[in-house]
Amino acid sequence: MTIDRSADSPSADTFAERVTARVEGGARFCGLFGCAVANGTRLLAILSVNGLLDTEEVLVPDGECFPSLSSRLPAAIWYEREIHDLFGLEAVGHPRLDPLVLPLRAGSARPRPGSGKSLDPVEIDSSPLPSHLQGEGVFTISYGPVRSGVFESVEYLVETPGEDIPYLRTRVFYKHRGVEIRFEGMDIADGVLLAERCEGVASVAHAIAYCGAIEQMAGVDIPPAAGLVRVVHAELERIANHLDSFIRLTDAAGLAVAYARLTLHKERVQRLRARLCGSRFGRGVVVPGGVAGPLRLDASQLLAALDEIEHATRADLRLLMATPSFLDRLRGTGVVPPDLARSYAAVGPVGRGSGQMEDVRFSRPYAAYERLGHQLLEDKGDGDALARQQVRIDEITGAFHLIRQAIDRLSEDAGASDTWSVPVERVSGETLGWAEGPQGEVLYLVGVEDGRLVRVKPRSASFHNLALFHAAFPKDILTDFAFIEASFGLSIAGVAG
Repeated sequence: MTIDRSADSPSADTFAERVTARVEGGARFCGLFGCAVANGTRLLAILSVNGLLDTEEVLVPDGECFPSLSSRLPAAIWYEREIHDLFGLEAVGHPRLDPLVLPLRAGSARPRPGSGKSLDPVEIDSSPLPSHLQGEGVFTISYGPVRSGVFESVEYLVETPGEDIPYLRTRVFYKHRGVEIRFEGMDIADGVLLAERCEGVASVAHAIAYCGAIEQMAGVDIPPAAGLVRVVHAELERIANHLDSFIRLTDAAGLAVAYARLTLHKERVQRLRARLCGSRFGRGVVVPGGVAGPLRLDASQLLAALDEIEHATRADLRLLMATPSFLDRLRGTGVVPPDLARSYAAVGPVGRGSGQMEDVRFSRPYAAYERLGHQLLEDKGDGDALARQQVRIDEITGAFHLIRQAIDRLSEDAGASDTWSVPVERVSGETLGWAEGPQGEVLYLVGVEDGRLVRVKPRSASFHNLALFHAAFPKDILTDFAFIEASFGLSIAGVAG
């Protein structure tokens, strides 16, 4: 989607009214992005209307504020906190503008992505946040940023009178790397290397979303075979991520055999990915204009490996989902009611487990998904950890099916063309790109001037969904924490930026 910046900017009040009215009228809120411009900050609200993207924008002059959207759109709460951290722009009426991705000491300069200016080293303010709950016997547990096991750096502040978790806050700044600033000034061909590293577990999805924006800007269509190769790598990435969610759940449940078996299957998927392109994370495959080259295995080898992995994976998942002690830990745990998921515009398995069914592979097709047909998923709607895992099982099954379709189409197209990418000129403009990552919809705002990146804003599904995490604990206790976290299946790198 190309963004037209020629229209007059409304007032901040009008902007807030427009966005909230459109969401209340049926649009899905996808994000609120900031961009530094001369004498102010440009805000861009991204909306999905019948599956297609649309925008509303406003210019907020330096020294001014804008009305918070979050009182009517809870999905905007974290976006407004991030904008406050990065631009120093206050959302008036926000319920709690705690630092999120970059807590700075008073007087520190804000990064202001899009300004094109280098930033001096910043001083982080990691002082404890004030308590939210008060009363006899209430205390705060700081869970993280370092925990036993292999976890990303994140701190959960659990405020509790005992076992219940009435209030939870999340601090992700330990993982902040200044990704948005790092993009600025890069050549568009090099930008994909950084996009792949924004969220390592969703490298392919980020690369597709970034390159999709560049390709729209350049007005080019990638070769059909390249789209099929993108699908193969994207769906293998999906399988690996969904298996990882099950691995963490079985570890939390103490199911050693299931943990070992599913870890083995994920490792087989990762090794297959390495055989196909040289990277266990699918890096180096997606490039602006297509892909770097064909799959490194022929169809018969790839299908044989897929058959072996799928047969073993489905058998073990079937046994796991028939294990009463496992199901008891998931059923009724971490419930996200459909109306709450709708108000936060939840995406991916978190959203689909609560009845939010949009999947941009099919509602807004890209790569070769339009050629491969719609894989309709059953509406789970229960909203608990079990529903989220049932969505993942369906998506694993669908992913294997999509990969086989893509391989068949590649075999049919063999010899028709040996072109795997098309040239992308030194373009200028601003567009949005997207992909359906394992965690849900990935969005990229990409601004380019004469082939150089001037503004790139990645928005991972993890950022969008983690804002909802605190609301999944209404009837749960501390021992449920690991199961709820694993069922969300999110990446902190994608949140912190």
